[in-house]
Amino acid sequence: MASIILPVAIWKGVFINPVHAATETATNSQPKTNFANPQLIYTLQGHGGTVKSLAFSPDSKTLASGGAENEGVIRLWNLTTGARVGTIRKAHKTAVESLVISPDGQTLASCSSDYTINLWNLKNQQFKRSFVGHSTNVLSLAVSPDSRVLVSGGIDGIRLWDLPQQRPLGTLVNFDNLIYALAISPDGTTLVSGDYKGVIKLWNLSTGKLIRAFVGHYDLVSAVAFTPDSETLVTASHDRTIKIWHIQTGKLIQTLTGHNNWVNAIAVNPDGKTLASAGKDGIKLWDLTTGELINTLSSHSDWVSVIAFSPNGQMLASGGFDKQIKVWGTAPKRK
Repeated sequence: MASIILPVAIWKGVFINPVHAATETATNSQPKTNFANPQLIYTLQGHGGTVKSLAFSPDSKTLASGGAENEGVIRLWNLTTGARVGTIRKAHKTAVESLVISPDGQTLASCSSDYTINLWNLKNQQFKRSFVGHSTNVLSLAVSPDSRVLVSGGIDGIRLWDLPQQRPLGTLVNFDNLIYALAISPDGTTLVSGDYKGVIKLWNLSTGKLIRAFVGHYDLVSAVAFTPDSETLVTASHDRTIKIWHIQTGKLIQTLTGHNNWVNAIAVNPDGKTLASAGKDGIKLWDLTTGELINTLSSHSDWVSVIAFSPNGQMLASGGFDKQIKVWGTAPKRK
């Protein structure tokens, strides 16, 4: 495999095209689906262990899933038929911790506890490049709305990569409290990170400067997500809570409680109205405006480890310790 080793350099910033970023967000933010009472459309099987990562293609027609433990497999699914349409059998040596698909639909990026980040051609699943720079497990990925910058987080901090040029950009921070979660705002201006101490940090993605840092939870931050307008941040934690924050002021808007154990994952519907969260007790759907719990989906037989909304807002995918992927929506059940 061709690989790039990241030099020891501090991030100097990059220009993110805000016009393009805003266009991408607007295009994907017009869903018509009401997720108050979704139906199970598909149950997808094929992974030999926990399903740990999921990513939708920009057109919402393809779902990528990553296997945990020592499986190291990425599978691709056609969401029109529910059929498996691709398998990357040796994507990584160990668990596929996170997957992202670039908004231009060209690149699938994966990271792993084998310390690497791999880039794949989404259309033919061919290997493109391996980024080598992390000295330990790479746990999370995020990609900018203009498909130019890939951000990776792990036990040894945060690193940034140029996707079109397939080269390293630099290191945002070294050994910064084990980064478990990353997200880039839909307008492309802000990066958020969450670590194992419950600390949340907001970064200016263009300059690399820290905007704000605060203790948001008293346990590991397992997931972070922005609302489509980039004005609100949602965070989840092993402290069993979900918190909603105002980006500009850093003020806590609301704390959602209801899970009986760790909250493993969250996802915000592109309509900006519905929040999904997942853990041992299934998937919970919340009204983001009121904070009201509106539904609980309990189809998985074990912990739910990952969830993701489709860019068109019409589907919710979930993966679990039961080795299954569930796809939810308002269309009639197919499988």
